[in-house]
Amino acid sequence: MAAQNKKAKGSNAERDLIHSFFAKGWVAIRSAGSGSQQNPSPDILAGNNLRRLAIECKAVCDTKKYFTKKEVDELVYFANKFGAEAWVAVRFDRIDWFFLNIEDLELKDKSYFVDVIIAKRKGLSFEQLIGQ
Repeated sequence: MAAQNKKAKGSNAERDLIHSFFAKGWVAIRSAGSGSQQNPSPDILAGNNLRRLAIECKAVCDTKKYFTKKEVDELVYFANKFGAEAWVAVRFDRIDWFFLNIEDLELKDKSYFVDVIIAKRKGLSFEQLIGQ
């Protein structure tokens, strides 16, 4: 898949997730170009009157996804400074979103890793994440 198509796929997936938050009474914003900014920023910030979530999102064609240590460290840094929970959201093709705590990712060499098996075992569904 061409880089532009991958970028569009990721942006569309993030927008869909934003709409899902609003549909459930939460508010959410997307940080466009979050991976290319100089300062750490998550893909999505979502919250309600009780919780704030900083979410790094990935929509992937494969059955596995790697995250660089830098990506994860910056997400955790931002979430801690912002007073939010750090989450990684992964949507594998033809499967709904899975939300994982950083501790649920597997460290492999110098990258974090999640596959469909780990996501199904440790990940939360959207409804579970928001407590519905």
